[in-house]
Amino acid sequence: MTTQAPTTRLMLVTPPVADAEAMAFRLMQAMAGGDIAAILLKLAPGDDRSRIERVKRLAGPVQGNGVALVVEDNAMVAARGGADGVHLTGGPAAVAEARSSLKGERIIGAGGLRARHDAMDVGEAGVDYVMFGEPRADGSIPPLSAVVERAGWWAEIFETPCVAYAPDAESVAALVETGAEFVALGEWAFAEGQDIRALVEAANASIGAWTARKAAR
Repeated sequence: MTTQAPTTRLMLVTPPVADAEAMAFRLMQAMAGGDIAAILLKLAPGDDRSRIERVKRLAGPVQGNGVALVVEDNAMVAARGGADGVHLTGGPAAVAEARSSLKGERIIGAGGLRARHDAMDVGEAGVDYVMFGEPRADGSIPPLSAVVERAGWWAEIFETPCVAYAPDAESVAALVETGAEFVALGEWAFAEGQDIRALVEAANASIGAWTARKAAR
């Protein structure tokens, strides 16, 4: 009997969102392209009230499609906006603070992990996922080979799920093969003129092809 191979799923990482209405339209296009596990929502600067309102505007359509909405770096805004969780880049201290305020009621993910020990530290702090390969604060992106290595190492050893960030559409297949539970399509997927529905369809096709090959072994 062949054992069903675990299936990698997609995450989308938005650019900083100032116009929730425009982003809602883009997200509906993306979700029409097939399976998406989660949206990581980045918010443009603003006061807490306006940021909370943006989260509320997007939570309904996203969650209505069975997709989790995770907000970057602000547990209070995430909770008051009705999001499913928060994505943190501040290390174990930020994770501990969020765990205290959210009381286990929402997802806590972690990124900004430069070294293996950084990932292990937040894993021990109790995050629900770790992310590798997202752009650094200066906008630079780690080499794909480094992300493949890091995601493969984590997926093989640790039970906490990991997200491998794809710097472009051509990188998806290589990241799926690491065994990462999630592959993230980043801000590039939302670029003007980009067919985000087609990108999601193609990424899911890559996942399906890999899953079928692995299950047949």
